[in-house]
Amino acid sequence: MRKFFLFFLLFFVVLVHAESKVEIYSSSIKSKGDIVHANGGVTVVYKEYFLSADRAVYNRKTQDLELFGHVRLNHDKKYKILGKYAKLNLAKKERYFKPFYLLEDKSDVWISAGEGESKAEILNVSSGTVSGCNPMNPLWTMEFSSSEYNTDSKWLNLYNTRLYIYDIPVFYTPYFGYSLDTTRRTGLLKPSFGISSTEGFYYEQPIYIAEQNWWDLELNPQIRTSRGKGVYTTFRFVDSAVSHGEFKAGYFKEKSDYYLRNNLQNQSHYGFNFRYNNTNPLNQWLGVDLSGQSGIYVDINHMNDVDYINLSANNNAANQATATQVLSRINLFYNTNDNYIGTYFKYYEDLTLQTNDNTLQKLPTIQYHHYLDTFLQDHLLYSFDVQSNDIQRIINKKVIQTDVNLPITLQTALFDEYINLSYKANMYLQHSKFSGHEQTPIPGFEYHDGFYARNYHTISVSTQLTKAYENFSHVMGVEIQYNRKGWSKKDGFYEDNLEYCSDFANKADATYAQRCEFYNISAIQNDTQIDFKQYFYDKSAQEILYHRLSQNISYENTKERYGDLENELDYKVTSFLSYYNNMFYNYKQNKFSKIFNQISFNKYGLNVALSHLYKDTFLPKTETYTPYTSYFTSTIKYVYNTHYSYNASYNYDIELKERKSMSFGFIYTKRCWDFGIQYTENNRPVLTTVGTAKSSVYDRYIYFTIILKPLMKANRGSSFFSYKLPNDSK
Repeated sequence: MRKFFLFFLLFFVVLVHAESKVEIYSSSIKSKGDIVHANGGVTVVYKEYFLSADRAVYNRKTQDLELFGHVRLNHDKKYKILGKYAKLNLAKKERYFKPFYLLEDKSDVWISAGEGESKAEILNVSSGTVSGCNPMNPLWTMEFSSSEYNTDSKWLNLYNTRLYIYDIPVFYTPYFGYSLDTTRRTGLLKPSFGISSTEGFYYEQPIYIAEQNWWDLELNPQIRTSRGKGVYTTFRFVDSAVSHGEFKAGYFKEKSDYYLRNNLQNQSHYGFNFRYNNTNPLNQWLGVDLSGQSGIYVDINHMNDVDYINLSANNNAANQATATQVLSRINLFYNTNDNYIGTYFKYYEDLTLQTNDNTLQKLPTIQYHHYLDTFLQDHLLYSFDVQSNDIQRIINKKVIQTDVNLPITLQTALFDEYINLSYKANMYLQHSKFSGHEQTPIPGFEYHDGFYARNYHTISVSTQLTKAYENFSHVMGVEIQYNRKGWSKKDGFYEDNLEYCSDFANKADATYAQRCEFYNISAIQNDTQIDFKQYFYDKSAQEILYHRLSQNISYENTKERYGDLENELDYKVTSFLSYYNNMFYNYKQNKFSKIFNQISFNKYGLNVALSHLYKDTFLPKTETYTPYTSYFTSTIKYVYNTHYSYNASYNYDIELKERKSMSFGFIYTKRCWDFGIQYTENNRPVLTTVGTAKSSVYDRYIYFTIILKPLMKANRGSSFFSYKLPNDSK
């Protein structure tokens, strides 16, 4: 009891006489004048600092605190410092440790050195080692002659830095700076390297600028020693709580010998992309308080050829452009519970063409839609939609085309809701107003303004039955729709072209595409549509099987009375194995017009997806057109354990006998580093002086991924080094 009282008295004296509260706990404390000696399991608490040691000496007058043996410092759960000896001046915020070991809690980065000292938030360490790996046997370390670490901003500066993989030196830099947290800061990002037999050595060094919290800028200068050099930039911004955007631009200049040797259309490749999204522009910009939802989405893209995309980085697996058409869009809308108003702008660039003067653009589309409304206790339903498209281009004919739809439905249920019966009147109008002149007119044919109006009737009878069994439930439904043409009226363009453009047999004519490019009226026939659907669910209400059969029966087309029979099946064989099939059978040809099969497996760390698409249009085959499509795709991913994962993909056009793409590789992951190798082949288009759609290059790359965590971040599709193999000669 006496020892406890003495301990409490000494502890109380420290609290009273210190300018800032210092709490010292120990099994033995002695005090003489201003000097306090503590021995045996010493614990010191001062503000946000928590220290422990074998013994301690504290000067209450100077506020010097010395710690001896197994010294440990914790600072506000942010970092830990270990050593055998430490001296701290609590008043001046000075600290000295020997030897020195610091562990940053969030990033798991540690720094080890002979000694370290700090004043306020700046920590200086000389001649030490830093790493994010297990300190017992680190895979990578960075040795330095001196360093500075700001404990507030968590920024670390290293000087005369040598990177070691185990004990092998692999890289030197006179300066290396890095943030140990995720705060955005201006600086250099991870570089990318590559080598190619045709493009030479590749080097890209991203520069990141983030001076304010609402925007950042990334500059990506690059050089390809045998091909050329360029720069790409990305500006990102958040201009309000409901809006954000991004602007990208780039330029690459080919060397003259590469440009001529590869017969490229352009020696310079350039373009830009702008994206912007605002989920409440009307209230924000006009200062109003509308109850409905408004929005604007902008996605504007421009480039002079596809190599603007292909040259944007060294990782063609992630950045390769295989599409040949670029779409720019601006969408604006205002939406309420009853009405929707929108306007859309669409601009297309065909990268296979040397000029887009003849490419059709929608500038703009204006739409009004009144949502489904009811009368007579939900027995009468109607909606209304009008949409006008201003279809423009620089040369040849243009058109303003307006569509109006007014469906009215009368519905009821019979026999205690076992049968659902409905009648729908479908009223439709399209009007076309032409302008411009054809550069190559069709002999004997002219475009005339006109309209097409019609009404057709739909009678529908349906039923749906559900039955529960011991281990599953079965839902089955049948719907029969009878469509009958009503009145119709047409003049001008529609009177001239209705019969010709509706007959698909005319597609082989040389003038069909030009004459019918603005004709988009879907034919209505007197027919019956029969749909059968069934579902199976297990005891936990998870879908096991979905099956649908659909058959159209025409009462007008005696040559093809029966339309294609469609069969759709989605069968989850087990929780990890599924099969999907969708196929169409043509009675006239006694062949399938479309078959799509896909099988998926996901278990034991293995994820496999295999699919095949077959199509036949039954049109005549020519030198420039084939009616057949046969395409195979596959992806395989395998996670062997927490460290190893593998992946592969293969896409092949069976009809053209052309391999579209292929890749395989692996990634090895540990706490402090990732390493991977990926081999990739890809058939990419290029714009040459010939300017044909079939101008393409078959690229082959080997990508090396090296991620030293947490100094680098693992990004999807990113690689540290790439090697481009010679182009496939196939």
